[in-house]
Amino acid sequence: MDRFPSTTIFPDTTDDLSMQMAVIWGQIKAPLIVPLLKLAVVVCLIMSVMLFIERVYMGIVIALVKLFGRKPDKRFKWEAIKDDVELGNSAYPMVLVQIPMYNEREVYQLSIGAACGLSWPSDRIVIQVLDDSTDPTIKDMVELECQRWASKGINIKYEIRDNRNGYKAGALKEGMKHSYVKHCDYVVIFDADFQPEPDFLWRTIPFLVHNPELALVQARWKFVNADECLMTRMQEMSLDYHFTVEQEVGSSTYSFFGFNGTAGVWRISALNEAGGWKDRTTVEDMDLAVRASLKGWKFLYLGSLKVKNELPSTLKAYRYQQHRWSCGPANLFRKMVMEIIKNKKVSTWKKVHVIYSFFVVRKLVAHIVTFIFYCVVLPATVLVPEVEVPKWGAVYIPSIITILNAVGTPRSFHLLVFWILFENVMSLHRTKATFIGLLEAGRVNEWIVTEKLGDAFKSKAAAKAPRKPRFRFGERLHVLELCVGAYLFFCGCYDVVFGKNHYFIYLFAQAIAFFIMGFGYVGTIVPNS
Repeated sequence: MDRFPSTTIFPDTTDDLSMQMAVIWGQIKAPLIVPLLKLAVVVCLIMSVMLFIERVYMGIVIALVKLFGRKPDKRFKWEAIKDDVELGNSAYPMVLVQIPMYNEREVYQLSIGAACGLSWPSDRIVIQVLDDSTDPTIKDMVELECQRWASKGINIKYEIRDNRNGYKAGALKEGMKHSYVKHCDYVVIFDADFQPEPDFLWRTIPFLVHNPELALVQARWKFVNADECLMTRMQEMSLDYHFTVEQEVGSSTYSFFGFNGTAGVWRISALNEAGGWKDRTTVEDMDLAVRASLKGWKFLYLGSLKVKNELPSTLKAYRYQQHRWSCGPANLFRKMVMEIIKNKKVSTWKKVHVIYSFFVVRKLVAHIVTFIFYCVVLPATVLVPEVEVPKWGAVYIPSIITILNAVGTPRSFHLLVFWILFENVMSLHRTKATFIGLLEAGRVNEWIVTEKLGDAFKSKAAAKAPRKPRFRFGERLHVLELCVGAYLFFCGCYDVVFGKNHYFIYLFAQAIAFFIMGFGYVGTIVPNS
């Protein structure tokens, strides 16, 4: 029996399949793909212009604030609280310091020690450790640490509850119910990795004492591990812009900005008037800030007051954090937009600022346009040459936006290209989380505490340096990143052969970034024990 014809059937079949695919592509391309892609380009260009105008506006405002703006102690009255011989320490307001924590083995001593080291009359301050830990060993360690400070005369309370309902918001809300809190005027919140300087209260409380219209004084974050790895440097660039520009502009122009959830002092009466802590979203801090603002309260941001804290240095922890920070605001916007529109206590311009600038542009458009435009639509135009993206939309606007974003961290300007590629990869998760928040999908209320490594990991790593780390490959494999990377790489190859816009330079670089993060080779690698 002659078997030779059977060996040639596979190439023929492959050719037939390729021709069929080409025919199908030709039939749907003109009537369907081209119009849809053109519409996507137009929508993305509109969003790019919205983001561009917002960035330029904030750039102009921050320049004017730096050149001509009055400092916080000129805009709001600030006077040191004076001793009163007759009143004694009762002349000082009663301050509650809350430290919510959950299984914080590596950093609990740092935060408790820093809080107990705050300079303030000892009988006018209460340190409240809200421990939601589920690990009995860690619980015992935290309780012992609180007892150690109590033995030194510090008024410190160790509070636990029998559930984790509401997560951080639930813990803070429960903490406010204790009888001793009724005597407090202000509440300071520090997350478990935050280490305030001893003079923190002396620099913040007087603003609230002398300005009854102020509800919140927010300090800036200072990152102790920014130089730990390239990923922490990228985070520093993004967050420095947030604090240097966004918070400063909001404070200077509208006396409104999003509370950062930590390193801030609240007037308890304002907090209660706004409805207290709510756990309806994963951004309880932003929720409270918006509600307080709608009641007419003002906020003050102190960029000169910095509180040390730790950036997430593992990709896993950072991804969880970014999901929460992207999903929460989108979900809060869905829940509050009509409440903001109907509010009669604040001006129309403030409503426009909160809805359009704070929520729509920064919390929705910024994430969506970064991923959809630069990682999906722009590469797709390589495959469909009938659709063109104007050079101002593909090159000039993103370049200007990027440079404006980089002003917050001049020392990292040479890392700008890496930052762009990193942010584009992370925009995949931020976009997904944004839609989950808007649609209230499955993971909308997912709360996973950001892992902190502290100094313990560094000492352990040094002690075990001779050992070769063992990794479970599957734990570090991220399929979504790899799929997008493959798509960008394919588009880049197509552009090399058939394209004319030289997009392949960007496409290959971005594909490599997706592959690197897809295989988990970014951030601090924590080996399995």
